[in-house]
Amino acid sequence: LLARGLNVVTQLVAKRVVDGVTRYSLSCNTDTTLDILRARAQGGASFKLVGQVNSELPFMPGLGDLPSDEFSAVLDGPATDFPLFAPPSEPIGDTKYAIGLHAAGLVRDGGTLQIGIGQVGDALAQGLVIRHNNNAQFHAIMKRLSPATEPASALETGPFEKGLYGVSEMLFEAFLGLIEAGILKREVDGTVLHGAFFLGPKSFYRALREMTPDQIARVQMMPVSFTNELYGEEDKKRSARVDARFINNAMMATLMGAAISDGLENGQVVSGVGGQYNFVAQAFALKGARSILALESTRQAGNKTQSNIRWTYAHETIPRHLRDVFVTEYGIADVRGKSDADVIAAMLGVSDSRFQDELARAAKGAGKLPKNYEIPGAYRENFPERIVDALKPAREAGLLPSFPFGSDFTDVEQRLIPALEFLQVAQRTPLRMAGLLWRGLLRTGDAADQACLARLGLERPATFSERAYRALVSAALAR
Repeated sequence: LLARGLNVVTQLVAKRVVDGVTRYSLSCNTDTTLDILRARAQGGASFKLVGQVNSELPFMPGLGDLPSDEFSAVLDGPATDFPLFAPPSEPIGDTKYAIGLHAAGLVRDGGTLQIGIGQVGDALAQGLVIRHNNNAQFHAIMKRLSPATEPASALETGPFEKGLYGVSEMLFEAFLGLIEAGILKREVDGTVLHGAFFLGPKSFYRALREMTPDQIARVQMMPVSFTNELYGEEDKKRSARVDARFINNAMMATLMGAAISDGLENGQVVSGVGGQYNFVAQAFALKGARSILALESTRQAGNKTQSNIRWTYAHETIPRHLRDVFVTEYGIADVRGKSDADVIAAMLGVSDSRFQDELARAAKGAGKLPKNYEIPGAYRENFPERIVDALKPAREAGLLPSFPFGSDFTDVEQRLIPALEFLQVAQRTPLRMAGLLWRGLLRTGDAADQACLARLGLERPATFSERAYRALVSAALAR
């Protein structure tokens, strides 16, 4: 931005008046704004800062708490106020929970935590809560989930006596759950959590607004240069970020340990890289730190299941020379400092068993894996059904709820979501859909089902397609 030049910076802000003095908080987005303001103060930029007050934004303390004279103009009134964009939390399925639970066993008590947004982040946080508050249950879950050959001594499984310090570019609702659970409690200058921007459901914004002054003072919003980099007070950052775990998401990975997170090999951009590279680099620069990249082992492409672990891929976000730890629903591949052959073997161990032989053949054909290498039997059962069975007791015990940190969805909508997701998968198989249609046509349903159908506007279907859709939804709700 500074290189291209800018003359206006606009920012949503929260407003506070104390003893007649007005101050504005950059609130959810100190991210780049604070760095740009510093550049202006140093003579490296010239622009006007324009604020727009939003009544739903929480007033966050810290460097983003600014006097009114920092702003050239401020829009403030009913005409410019509006409900914040609030993406709802998504339900966590078994695959994401398995990934999060594996990652929860890598976080060291007394350490530092960064988490990327999404279902895996929520699943990880819930895994940490179970580990802390229901430690025996956590051990039982991990015993069912992990291959028999994986040594429990290699995992971090105890409760958090010292607690964690959080430093993450993006903050989301799960971080508040970790504070409430007494996990994020290791203070750095009186703060347990530093962030650069936040986004979440309405309940998240409300929780921040309703915090007491003492509670909110422990959450400080900082410039992105603080969270994502070590330069600038480097000694202080190094002493604070002990045993750091930087946990982020990838779309795919190669057997050689490269990660694909932002785009496809045809040049299509799927997402920004964000801070992922920064946190991977920090993991190699900090003593005791690890970069953990999480990904689902497979994905659906139409009617076809494809492996997200590839032999090669013509686009990379994180290159193989920065390979560290990969986590899938099937386990953990610790690949830092290992030979290519050992890396390949580790990645095969967390791949879906439907694709292991094909991947191993490709590696052997390229001379990167010994011809006589055999995948250990403990990793030959990497099938989705094993994950479902392993997590079923914890699901039934209420330890792994679909929305562990609350949801803006109503109870009716929360019941509808898995039914609609089931139909999305079922539609790939016409015969399966035909069976569901028949069962739905024969089914009446209870009052709860009727409420779900009403939410979709299907309480009184008027057309054949509406009657068919009602029957399909009714059958899916009966699962």
